[in-house]
Amino acid sequence: MRLLTTVAALRCYLTKRCSENAVTEDLRLDEMTGWYQTAVGLVPTMGNLHQGHLSLIQRARQENSTVIVSIFVNPLQFAPNEDYQRYPRTLEQDQQLCEEAGVDAIFAPSPEEMAVPHKSIQESKVTQIIPPSAMMTGLCGRSRLGHFQGVATIVAKLLNLVQPDRAYFGQKDGQQLAIIKRLVADLNLPVEIVGCPTVREASGLAFSSRNQYLTATAKEQAAALYRGLQRAETAFRAGDRNSNKLIAVVQQEVAMVNTILVEYIELVEPTTLMSLEKVEEEGMLAIAARLGATRLIDNTILRDRQPIIAIDGPAGAGKSTVARQVAANLGLVYLDTGAMYRAVTWLVLEKGIAIDDECAIAELTNQSKIELTPNQDLQSSVRVWINGTDVTQVIRTTEVTSLVSAIAAQSAVRQALVKQQQSWGQKGGLVAEGRDIGTHVFPDAEVKIFLTASVGERARRRQQDFNKQGQSEINLEQLERDIAERDWKDSTRKVSPLQKAADAIEVQTDGLDVSEVTAQIVNYYQQRLSQW
Repeated sequence: MRLLTTVAALRCYLTKRCSENAVTEDLRLDEMTGWYQTAVGLVPTMGNLHQGHLSLIQRARQENSTVIVSIFVNPLQFAPNEDYQRYPRTLEQDQQLCEEAGVDAIFAPSPEEMAVPHKSIQESKVTQIIPPSAMMTGLCGRSRLGHFQGVATIVAKLLNLVQPDRAYFGQKDGQQLAIIKRLVADLNLPVEIVGCPTVREASGLAFSSRNQYLTATAKEQAAALYRGLQRAETAFRAGDRNSNKLIAVVQQEVAMVNTILVEYIELVEPTTLMSLEKVEEEGMLAIAARLGATRLIDNTILRDRQPIIAIDGPAGAGKSTVARQVAANLGLVYLDTGAMYRAVTWLVLEKGIAIDDECAIAELTNQSKIELTPNQDLQSSVRVWINGTDVTQVIRTTEVTSLVSAIAAQSAVRQALVKQQQSWGQKGGLVAEGRDIGTHVFPDAEVKIFLTASVGERARRRQQDFNKQGQSEINLEQLERDIAERDWKDSTRKVSPLQKAADAIEVQTDGLDVSEVTAQIVNYYQQRLSQW
């Protein structure tokens, strides 16, 4: 791992890294995800790393071949009366944690190297990024004037310097996350902003560098913030959608600790940060409070949607068959991602576009609208439309089948379709399967299943499939070796290795038929539903 403190060294490192990757096998496109294995992931931090930061690094490590962690205590985001000078700086300890987490390089410049003064945004004369006032004047922005200009200015500089494919931010700072996403969209920056779940201490207190200002007793008291949010979540699930009622629930819980001074409790739309009177689809219930001199923030996302079931697992575990059955049993939509790629392939053929004209295909994909609706036929459990044309049957032709892999391997197609899948996910009611559904496509899925079976069992099933298809006898031992090799490749690849989501349950299917596996998942889904 390299420690870089100058812009010149950072640029040199990134150029060298790019050059190295260009001559190695890493340039290959990841066949399952469509992500180039040369991708760079950036985790911007102010140092004093804790479990929350490490979860961002872990996610970045899974999805990129190069992971850069920036450590910069940004003077522009502190007001003159805030804790810029005493903000904890623990570079040596941070280096050790990054090394252990597999970070490739730390970028830890001084304010001078970043060409910013040791002053607040109001006192500095640097070129500034100013987010929409409606997004930065509410919530924390009400008491931290200039804070989000300072954040946006430095994040924009870091994105320009590192030019990552993805940058990772925590949901705990929900207002910051929304503003950064807006900044990237408004300025057309070529980076994906990845929001990651809040990581909490055992008490429920969200990890924060400022937690170290708290005594053990104060930490116990601070957990009331999360308890209040949890109580509001319970009320929401019971049917309360009204802002005043949900806020009152949080107030009631927090008021039980008289050392907590509440700064705000508000319900806003998570993307625009506009105040909500009631939750129609999604709301962010956010709180800021002080214990003594320590300011703490937290939030929870309230979603009024049907659950999403994400099924991941190794090749040959029977994910597609089981996912279809689960969707049919529960009356949910089976998100047939394969059909989406087939629909695009069919359209490419219809338009007469050359299969290697990636720019034309990117444009076509981003201008197309795909729709999936439930179908009673389990053999074709969804009907597929693209731009209003029913293509359910025609996407299964030999011509489409022979070209769909080439289309799916194009990163622009992959990005556009994942974006569409995530858009559908906002309303929920889906069953989706793959290898990164629970960790990347729907990390907020309510039910996550990791479906697996022993190598021997999967080889036996595959041999039965070949026999049914009338193919010549395939040696079982050879099948076992092939599957074991595929497992090894999938689980050790640098980018998006096959990995069970931390909150997924594992379903071992050895000796079980499809209906038994389906019943297990349906039962688990219903158990989870009864807890919400």
